Amino acid sequence: MSTTARSLTLEHFQWIDGHADVWKIFRDPKALALVVRGLVDPFKQDDITAVCGIESRGFLLGAAAAIELGVGFVPVRKQAGLFPGVKAVRQTAPDYRGIRHELRLQRASLTPTDLVLMVDDWIETGSQATAVRLMVEECGSRWGGCGVIVDQASDHCRSNLGVRGIVSAAELPAHNA
Repeated sequence: MSTTARSLTLEHFQWIDGHADVWKIFRDPKALALVVRGLVDPFKQDDITAVCGIESRGFLLGAAAAIELGVGFVPVRKQAGLFPGVKAVRQTAPDYRGIRHELRLQRASLTPTDLVLMVDDWIETGSQATAVRLMVEECGSRWGGCGVIVDQASDHCRSNLGVRGIVSAAELPAHNA
């Protein structure tokens, strides 16, 4: 993983009101470009054909990662909001807050020849990434892995989903709640 992406992630990370915040990365064009490059670099040799991301930060990072790889972007929406067409739909296992989400992906956006990379800001339980992987495979595509800014996943989750993180949660500055 790029040490520059790692150092910029750590430089722009902060705790606000007890919550982890990576939004400052999006405001700094150099940091954003290098972090996006850091998300996709581990997958550059894998012939990824599509990048997906879950709203909201996954939309921003996913679209930027797709441009970086020269491939298309596939949005994954949560339950509310307009999203026309036939969809693959999955209910997630509970996330770190105990919340289940309904995720939706347009079936026509993927083909059997696609190798799909998912990108997001953070992974902990892997519940959303697992649901996305199941939808990708349901659409006949192959799962290429998961690039994240902060990796807090278990070893099993990391291995099962092919997670590559820019930083681990253990590397973040201490939380002063």
